[in-house]
Amino acid sequence: MSEPVVVITGATAGVGRATAQAFARAGWSIGLVARGEAGLEATREELERLGATALTLPTDVADPDAVEQAAAQVEAQLGPIDVWVNNAMTTIFAPFHRIRAGEFERATAVTYLGTVHGTMAALRRMRPRDRGTIVQVGSALAYRAIPLQSAYCGAKHAIRGFTDSLRCELMHDDSGVHVTMVQLPALNTPQFGWCRSRLPEHPQPVPPIFQPEVAARAILWAATHRRREVHVGWPAVRAIWGNKFAPWLADRVLARQGYGAQQTGTKVAQDRPDNLERPVDADLDRGPHGIFDARATGRSLQWWVTTHRATVAGAALGLLLVAVALVVGLTTR
Repeated sequence: MSEPVVVITGATAGVGRATAQAFARAGWSIGLVARGEAGLEATREELERLGATALTLPTDVADPDAVEQAAAQVEAQLGPIDVWVNNAMTTIFAPFHRIRAGEFERATAVTYLGTVHGTMAALRRMRPRDRGTIVQVGSALAYRAIPLQSAYCGAKHAIRGFTDSLRCELMHDDSGVHVTMVQLPALNTPQFGWCRSRLPEHPQPVPPIFQPEVAARAILWAATHRRREVHVGWPAVRAIWGNKFAPWLADRVLARQGYGAQQTGTKVAQDRPDNLERPVDADLDRGPHGIFDARATGRSLQWWVTTHRATVAGAALGLLLVAVALVVGLTTR
């Protein structure tokens, strides 16, 4: 039996790199979609050492024709695509009034339209076969937007709306293609060191911070389980549900705390190289982790509970029966 095939966009760093590693360890063949050729080659070599077959596909996901060509190349060399993971992103950290229209458009073209383009390419192949899974890599910010990230939050909100609409259409057509979205917490990835920024201090994920391997495990799990949507990490759950019940309170808290929470306190040049238009240091391999290893955790109890519902439910039922037995025993004495 041939190995299953996955395509991962933004596959050479951060969540995409960790996700490629997770699929490789699980025995998948992997199409690697990204712009930086050094990162692509380093990722391919790493996955091959893990025993996986990997195909490098230098692609800007903002270009729909390039994404379509990448999909065709994967199917020609690796076989039918079973899973497509839309993960590629870029953004700009800045107050909205300091973002130029072209910058906002570019961040949207990569993060939102890149997801649309990937979904289109995947569906052209999956719908006729009536099978396959598309995983949209989302964020708690797809529900609860925060200051200084209007481009990213807007794109993630758009992805969620687009995905919900598409899911209804697939259900209407009784399609066997499954689409899911994984809403992630703050992660220790290289994006904070190479996305465009006009903040006076180095950007950081809002603590608590998780390692990208937490996200990778969730994406692999979502690709092989038919859940509508999965939330990863208690902070993401808290942000999503807190916004449902008290968005006005979240507005006030973020207005007071959202600026400081996203900056390290270390000054950084506002003209530093960034990857908005092209890869940064194209000859370098960034890997999955950013600069916050000392502050990041590689585990999530909430995610363990999410993926072990039967075990948790059984334990809860057992405790309930023990409690009932104790009460009955006490009342019959």
